[in-house]
Amino acid sequence: MPAAAFLRSRALALSSILPGLSLCLAVTGVALGLERVEEHVFGRLWLEALVLAIVLGTAVRTAWSPGRRFVHGIAFGAKTVLEIAVVLLGASLSLRTLLAAGPGLLVGIAVVVALAIAASYGIGRALGLSPRLAILVACGNSICGNSAIAAAAPVIDADGEDVASSIAFTAVLGILVVLGLPLLVPLLGLSPMQYGVLAGLTVYAVPQVLAATAPVAALSVQVGTLVKLVRVLMLGPVVLTLSLGIGRLRGRTGVSVPHPTAGERPASGRMPLHRLVPWFILAFLALAGLRSAGLVPEAALHPMATTANALTIVSMAALGLGVDVRCVVKAGPRVTLAVVASLTALTAVSLGLIRLLGIA
Repeated sequence: MPAAAFLRSRALALSSILPGLSLCLAVTGVALGLERVEEHVFGRLWLEALVLAIVLGTAVRTAWSPGRRFVHGIAFGAKTVLEIAVVLLGASLSLRTLLAAGPGLLVGIAVVVALAIAASYGIGRALGLSPRLAILVACGNSICGNSAIAAAAPVIDADGEDVASSIAFTAVLGILVVLGLPLLVPLLGLSPMQYGVLAGLTVYAVPQVLAATAPVAALSVQVGTLVKLVRVLMLGPVVLTLSLGIGRLRGRTGVSVPHPTAGERPASGRMPLHRLVPWFILAFLALAGLRSAGLVPEAALHPMATTANALTIVSMAALGLGVDVRCVVKAGPRVTLAVVASLTALTAVSLGLIRLLGIA
């Protein structure tokens, strides 16, 4: 591609994201301003800028639907900015933090995910959800919210209505979990380590783990992020299992569904590796490994952590701008009850693991 054409394409791409990204930055600025006012008035922070950005973004999106010119920039903030923030966060973490908890935690994460999927699926079917919608709710609750739903949907031939219902709820409920989960620290007497494990096992998305743990302790952030990433890696085995069992699902439901074209997914129904293990997770783990090996200069740690925090707040604003709480009404009471009951079961199983392993 000639240099002039390349520059034109980059300029067009930049112009397409500027309106939406500017809106995200505006919400971020208001959140940071409110954080300072809060600290000045009350002498302490009740809500961090991370949480305020989510709340403000959600309020804006619910009261006003941004036009098409904002869409690309908001999506860029919620995805690309977020991924860069997660990668940079790897420089502030040490893999020794997770390894210190022992191999029992790693095995326990896999067990919790398996039990949560089984329980969520059972709850969904008991409440009358279709097998495919029950699977989507189970995967979204048990692994990583929208990402798990998006990965599982083409494998099980889920229709658009089921995908929309499950994604709408994980988006809204994810925000509520971020806001409410820290309340369990004083109620249950959780230590920063215990709370980090709980957040990593229950919160839907990686950035939401940051928002849920930042008000508690730095150790909670580190442990929660690492546990969450291990949980995300369970998406591969789960989707592979669904892929292998899709024929059995068709036979059991007796429903004939149209198959996506070859351009939409592989003929085998299996997801490509890059969809199962996103690049930013690999980059995060690589950077955390370099930090653990002492290969990241100490002078670079603070600027990288500060940048990661700022980008995370911007991505929180973008995520909030993508959540319309009115979507909950459209999802229906059965989906509502299934998702809430499944999350409650996941929280109970997670707390049981923490007690079982004796995590202090």
